Amino acid sequence: MGFIYAMIVLTIYELGVHFARNLKRYTCLASMLFFFISSSSFTYPEALSLNVSFVSDFDRTEDLGDYYTADSLEATTSESDAVLADKADVDMSAVVTDKVQEGTEEVISDEFYSIDDFEESDTEEADGALVKEDGAGDEFSASDWKIILVNKQHPIPDDYEFPLGNINATMNCDQRVIAPLKEMLKAASKDGVGLVICSPYRDLQRQEGLFAKKIAYYMDAGFSYMDAYNLSSQAVTVPGSSEHQIGLAFDIVCGDYYQLDEGFGETPAGKWLAENSYKYGFCLRYLKGKENITGIEYEPWHFRYVGVDAATVMHDNDLCLEEFWDLYLYE
Repeated sequence: MGFIYAMIVLTIYELGVHFARNLKRYTCLASMLFFFISSSSFTYPEALSLNVSFVSDFDRTEDLGDYYTADSLEATTSESDAVLADKADVDMSAVVTDKVQEGTEEVISDEFYSIDDFEESDTEEADGALVKEDGAGDEFSASDWKIILVNKQHPIPDDYEFPLGNINATMNCDQRVIAPLKEMLKAASKDGVGLVICSPYRDLQRQEGLFAKKIAYYMDAGFSYMDAYNLSSQAVTVPGSSEHQIGLAFDIVCGDYYQLDEGFGETPAGKWLAENSYKYGFCLRYLKGKENITGIEYEPWHFRYVGVDAATVMHDNDLCLEEFWDLYLYE
């Protein structure tokens, strides 16, 4: 017993001496591990060993809110559901439930307006918005509101302001974007593509609710808070860094495919948007293969207004907004 006791004491002593002599090394190692863990939510892992498919394993439709279509530009909210369904060239199954923050109340959007009811002034306003922008070419300004960079590393500035305009009775966005947005919907409709707008402007409280809801969803599926946060930050933008909060981002689907998943990119509507949205100043914000740059998974339904000039450059060169900034705006 004395021999065993002596061995234990010597072992503890030697370990103590070892750690004392290598204190700086272990302190640096601990600091590196802490930094990696604390900052891991701001990167998109190339190989996340959680055996989860972001799209197929979880239903994304619970995040959908109000809808707005190219066939829904001038009707009033007092029309009945039957009349609305008759007027809209959209399957009413696209009107899905949006459970608000606590999940105790359900809000269903049933507002549709007909593109045939376009007023002449609306058309002229939209056409005028697509005139070539001043300063066209490769010279861009970081102060231009259209190309403001908002992501996890560049949160919305505290003093950022913009004119909030009404798309319809329940949906808002930056007022300066409404005309080109309507023009794009109208052009798609002429090509036989019925686009549906959902989730335009969101305030901070709404974004916080969606993010918290997504974290709770993953935690209910058995993930730790850290893993749930990481997964959530790749599916729902961290509050304070969402382009929806500045009224320049739109989730766009179509009447016969309203799920927010990668499959939308293979639909006629998804392909039309990918090929034509730049003509109206919109870019596909989160491109496939750019996840390590944007920090967000591929979202073929998420479009951001950046202006015709920037959108054209991004489309022609297959650039995401972060790459555009690196090439044209960072010194």
